Amino acid sequence: MALINTSVHMVEQAPQKWLPPVSLPQGDLQLPPVSLGDSPRSAERAIARHEVREIEQRHTMDGPRQDAALDEEEDMVIIYNRVPKTASTSFTNIAYDLCAKNKYHVLHINTTKNNPVMSLQDQVRFVKNITSWKEMKPGFYHGHISYLDFAKFGVKKKPIYINVIRDPIERLVSYYYFLRFGDDYRPGLRRRKQGDKKTFDECVAEGGSDCAPEKLWLQIPFFCGHSSECWNVGSRWAMDQAKYNLVNEYFLVGVTEELEDFIMLLEAALPRFFRGATELYRTGKKSHLRKTTEKKLPTKQTIAKLQQSDIWKMENEFYEFALEQFQFIRAHAVREKDGDLYILAQNFFYEKIYPKSN
Repeated sequence: MALINTSVHMVEQAPQKWLPPVSLPQGDLQLPPVSLGDSPRSAERAIARHEVREIEQRHTMDGPRQDAALDEEEDMVIIYNRVPKTASTSFTNIAYDLCAKNKYHVLHINTTKNNPVMSLQDQVRFVKNITSWKEMKPGFYHGHISYLDFAKFGVKKKPIYINVIRDPIERLVSYYYFLRFGDDYRPGLRRRKQGDKKTFDECVAEGGSDCAPEKLWLQIPFFCGHSSECWNVGSRWAMDQAKYNLVNEYFLVGVTEELEDFIMLLEAALPRFFRGATELYRTGKKSHLRKTTEKKLPTKQTIAKLQQSDIWKMENEFYEFALEQFQFIRAHAVREKDGDLYILAQNFFYEKIYPKSN
């Protein structure tokens, strides 16, 4: 069933705050009057809107088609294969806070030792769960797993992938201190490197393993997937595959530095899951909760040393590629006024609809 909105004009409208879609009245639909002074183009638009209303009314009265549309929405699954230390907990908290109100399920994918690569048999189990577990639909799945291509398993209706990435050096610095000092989300939990007081700068200067350029290689393989080449550090093929997946297999990929804009775009595009997310992020305490403690920003010398690595150059190229793609999508979805961003209203409509109704 085509989704038709009759309150749309092709001319650009003034920026406006985004509001959730509302149901159209079900009473008699009358052709809006057209004054003699209106241009032929205006008359065409008025007639087109009237024809759309008639079709929309017929679809509303058509029970099976309406049920089919609702079933499509209730069958939706989103996978957020979250990259560590990219504000993923902050974003996931929003999904948990909204799931009861928006009536969907949230499931955390917890792999042994946070291994992002699943065994072949677990891949089959996971795909089967996602596609056939009707009691958990609509569902929002999140976990530290690399991208998995559902089409390889014969799945016709694939889940919707979303993700967030971060400047690679900033992400590594955050992860380095997180392993030593934890964060304010679970402050009592003992971390793997707890007790190690060495700063990130000292680690880089001494050539330590926890801050080596190879540790930057994470966001590319997460987007590349489960192929062996994805995890070969510095693989050009892996980066190209990650770029391909980002553009072709992901619904939206945001960046940590512009997380609010990412949330706003998701709310506008997927209100079934994210209605109320922007306001919750702006005002809620949970969404801003997790911060790595004892983190010290690296010096310019440390940054410059890491940037000499080919691994950093590739991860940074991928990050900038993702950032450019996100900013392109945002530029075509919002307008800025007085420092605030506003979601654009629908900017297309249907005309020349045949066959003509009687």
